[in-house]
Amino acid sequence: MKNIQISYDLFMKLLKYHCFEIYECEDDIKRELENKLNSVVKRKYYTDYKTADSEEEREKARRKYLDEVGMQKDFRW
Repeated sequence: MKNIQISYDLFMKLLKYHCFEIYECEDDIKRELENKLNSVVKRKYYTDYKTADSEEEREKARRKYLDEVGMQKDFRW
């Protein structure tokens, strides 16, 4: 199983939320976790692009990655 690192601030907010029932940071937690999830997805697409077995799979992963990062189709090769 892989590990995912989060910032100290996010960890403290999660700790306050779950252990001490301080719900003030709920919106911040959601936003930061969404950003982290987006980063994980982008990294997976990039890794798939670099490690794909066939040229077809590599191109598919490359397109997914470029779509995810918001690269305009005009700037792609």
